[in-house]
Amino acid sequence: MLRPTACFRNTRTTDSLRRPIRSVFPDIWCRAFAACALLISVSTAILAAKDASPLAVAVDSIGMTVSDLDRSVDFYTRVLSFEKISGYETHGDAIERTTGVFGARVRTARLRLGGEYIELTEFMTPRGRAIPPDSRSNDRWFQHIAIITQDMARAYRHLRSHDVRHSSPAPQRLPDWNKNAGGIEAFYFQDPDGHSLEILAFPPDKGSARWHQPAGGALFLGIDHTAIVISSTEASTKFYRDLLGLAVAGESENHGPEQERLNNVFGARLRIRALRAAEGPGIEFLEYLAPSGGRPYPPDARPNDLFHWQTRLRTRDADAAAETLRSASPMRAGTVTTPEASMGYRKSILIRDPDGHAVQIVE
Repeated sequence: MLRPTACFRNTRTTDSLRRPIRSVFPDIWCRAFAACALLISVSTAILAAKDASPLAVAVDSIGMTVSDLDRSVDFYTRVLSFEKISGYETHGDAIERTTGVFGARVRTARLRLGGEYIELTEFMTPRGRAIPPDSRSNDRWFQHIAIITQDMARAYRHLRSHDVRHSSPAPQRLPDWNKNAGGIEAFYFQDPDGHSLEILAFPPDKGSARWHQPAGGALFLGIDHTAIVISSTEASTKFYRDLLGLAVAGESENHGPEQERLNNVFGARLRIRALRAAEGPGIEFLEYLAPSGGRPYPPDARPNDLFHWQTRLRTRDADAAAETLRSASPMRAGTVTTPEASMGYRKSILIRDPDGHAVQIVE
């Protein structure tokens, strides 16, 4: 079967994030063929695995690529109360095959907040591209983590005292008419590299019970979910629920001035669906019903680019997972055995979802 990315092999995609949308996908028929090929292959894999146990047993962590690991660790530990758990530096065949980046030498730190984890990775060589300064919340390379607080006013004052870069003009309270989201308070901001982050406060009738337990003075409690911008809720649900085994946990449709200011996108109307594995933070789909014009994930993206995020899922058998995924991913799914225990897993597969977001499956 033709790989969906093969159509773009000879296109000029260098620095595609800074080019108009028409230069990222110059051939609309090629794009349509790629989408159909992916849908067919995902459906085939779903049928083959429909009676099996869930491929993903947990969301292990959320990873992002940073330009200066020490600076980023300082920001997340000092400003957001994360705790550094471990770190390593590596190069050679295993990390090159895991990332698909030849000549890679990386430094990685694993951080914890409450019961959730993030991983920050600096590519010492080769360096990738920066996050474009004109990135918007409806571009499909957008991803964030939602950090829970029980006191939005205090959390916002704390972030202001550390001069964080705003994405939202101020915290927003979603209106009560929205049954599934009314009363939620949220604020978007950025880390030193421009990665989008969110602080989130749930009213008493929403969110996990753990977010309403006494916090003992802690300002930031943990990570509720990671959110990704997608083009089709149905296609993403086929991938994450029907193929990977996550369960739908809730949904809403958000619009109005509060949502527009939260995302800083005028006219924003979002279809939102949350999915969860048995353990770990959720994965939230953000489908922009309006406005149109969000740019697609660049087909030449690599893990050393600073707009790279990856959601790590744990599986019981990476080789069996690779067989299921092989025909369903825009990237060739094969397992990489990791000789270094410091990386925290034995085997790894790096794939892409229907919109290009990176998903790492580990055993």
